[in-house]
Amino acid sequence: MKVIVFGGSGFLGSHVADVLTESEYEVIVYDIKKSEYLRPKQKMVIGDILDEDKVNKTIKGSDIVYNFAGITDIDKAHSNPLATINFNVLGNTVILEACRKFKVKRFVYPSSLYVYSKAGSFYRSSKQACELIIEDYHRQYNLDFSILRYGTLYGPRSGENNWLCAAIKQALSYKKIVRKGDGEEIREYIHVYDAAKLSVMILDGQYKNQYLMITGNQQIRIKDLMRMIKEILCNKIDLEFIESDEEQHYEITPYNFNPKLAKKIFANEYIDLGQGILNLINEIHSDKNST
Repeated sequence: MKVIVFGGSGFLGSHVADVLTESEYEVIVYDIKKSEYLRPKQKMVIGDILDEDKVNKTIKGSDIVYNFAGITDIDKAHSNPLATINFNVLGNTVILEACRKFKVKRFVYPSSLYVYSKAGSFYRSSKQACELIIEDYHRQYNLDFSILRYGTLYGPRSGENNWLCAAIKQALSYKKIVRKGDGEEIREYIHVYDAAKLSVMILDGQYKNQYLMITGNQQIRIKDLMRMIKEILCNKIDLEFIESDEEQHYEITPYNFNPKLAKKIFANEYIDLGQGILNLINEIHSDKNST
């Protein structure tokens, strides 16, 4: 089967493309820039998701479409509402329309736990809007979908807008981690390898037209996560908490808004948070020393 991964050069998208290739799907990666992680069996299309002609040509003849493209950083979305609506909502609709036109079998959309919340600013509202539009495409045109609501991701290939990655780099470079807030915020971290595997597992027929939660299996406070990093680094770093007036991020739980209920799915095996953080520290340390 032929699968298109929009935003396949990015953090989660590139890992999903890898799992799809390992599962013997024919994979086309579509992104604004060439993927650093492109595999020999994968085809690359460089383009903008707002380019209707190129999106149509790419989707024609495909069976499954994932859309990881758009603005994923909450702070960037907060300060760039017009760009967020253009790429996250209009761009996603351009892809949906091509899926309808060429009778794609399944559209897979990466949403967020922020759809449940008042936090998240324009990032949250763009995800809520896309979920509603996807539902309408299903009702009007019978376009099958899977909506995946992700928790907090971490792991290899994460960029500077990933807080855990940024915190580890800060610890290694400056022997300190500075966090806005008191660190009492609770998150359910999930390793990107596990998230990618679950993102492909959902192509099974039982997950068609379903809303699915992909999060970690344990909750952890941010301050405890920082202490874990400190212990791994032999207690040779300082932890600092500074006052914050930001309201873009939720503290204990995202739940407030009430969209369609989602099932939480798990893998029988998953990467332990401590081991995952240790591996990420080793990777960032190696990259730092090689530059």
